[in-house]
Amino acid sequence: MSESLKSLETEIIKCMKCGNCQAVCPLYKETRSEAAVARGKVRLAAAVLDGKVDYSANLAHRFDLCLTCMACVANCPCGVRVDKIVLAARAALTENRGMPIPQRVAMTGLSRPALLDKGMKAVGLTQGFLFKHGERGMSPRFPMGLDLKRVLPPVAKKSLKDQLPEKNSVTKPVMRVAFFAGCVTNYVFPGVGLALAEVLEKHGVEVVFPKAQHCCGTPVLIHGARDTAKEMAASQVDIFTKAGADAVVTVCGTCGEAFRHYYPELLAENPDYARNAGKLAGCTYDIAELLTDVIPLNKDLLGPVKTSFTYHEPCHVGRGLEAAGKSEALLKSIPNADYISLPEPGRCCGGAGSFSFEHYNLSSQVLDRKLDDIAGTGAETVVTGCGSCRIQLNDGLARRKMPQRVVHTVEILARSMTGKGA
Repeated sequence: MSESLKSLETEIIKCMKCGNCQAVCPLYKETRSEAAVARGKVRLAAAVLDGKVDYSANLAHRFDLCLTCMACVANCPCGVRVDKIVLAARAALTENRGMPIPQRVAMTGLSRPALLDKGMKAVGLTQGFLFKHGERGMSPRFPMGLDLKRVLPPVAKKSLKDQLPEKNSVTKPVMRVAFFAGCVTNYVFPGVGLALAEVLEKHGVEVVFPKAQHCCGTPVLIHGARDTAKEMAASQVDIFTKAGADAVVTVCGTCGEAFRHYYPELLAENPDYARNAGKLAGCTYDIAELLTDVIPLNKDLLGPVKTSFTYHEPCHVGRGLEAAGKSEALLKSIPNADYISLPEPGRCCGGAGSFSFEHYNLSSQVLDRKLDDIAGTGAETVVTGCGSCRIQLNDGLARRKMPQRVVHTVEILARSMTGKGA
């Protein structure tokens, strides 16, 4: 019996099998499968605890079919933390069955910073051979585990670590923040990190960018490699504790969740690490939270942008960090903003990190509903607060030949401040 799953027995018992989760689960809408919805997964977890179900390949597949979007958690009348149950079940399956070779290779790369850095540089050098480039990104030339229709952004010529100094000083700083960029920002969208530094500099904030930082560990954790995730968490806690900043700022909800929620839980058994992880958790903010709750956005710095835009709320910003609506409020502060709200800004786009790579067709079905909403707004630009969502949205827009471009919240704010439009 996995201790991680057994520890959630009380959480599992809380489920009263009402089925409210069916109404909000993105995967259930597409599959109509009870095993895809939260209630079904809770029942499977209970069956494992009762010894009625083995750690089989079929069980692993059932728990793999989850976006961890937390829509079920947000709408559960009993407050069942289905996300924690799913992660515990995946950890139990990994303990008992091991991890498939492709995932093991990927997790090894993510957990070794030097190897990941070399690997991404190698991809950058070979992407012209492996992918054909188009106006909206690049698509695979050969079958190599990716759908040939898929459109992906190229790896940046220079990573954020190669562009942004470790210390970005300002005159008479009002605050000092440590910036955690995350893998997608560092290797694919470094402009997001540069925009964050620019926006915060204009607000008198000194930005420290620890170069030793690495993957937050969430992809490793959600694939069940809990012990490796603990090691990565401990490393990040050391790095960002030494930074000596007043706060940690992120540009990805998943990374923010790692600092605020996962690290204290993973390191709870070590008193020293638990204390430092708790301190970091208490001062970690998504950039939208920072510019709303800590250093209010200076609206006098804003100018018009030459585009109409709408906003997609990432699940792990809106529900994971409980920061729903904060980015929208910032965007509406832009003078003469031509802002058109989505019917459901927080509806999952189906990306969920690696989920869209492992289940591309199902992920695309979820995305199609979001694309219909975007098309209905008539907006020229889609703004979001997550690099993974950005990749997913851009792929769908390219696939359907829709004209919208996707940018990060902090990028459009930076453009508003510099008068460069959008």
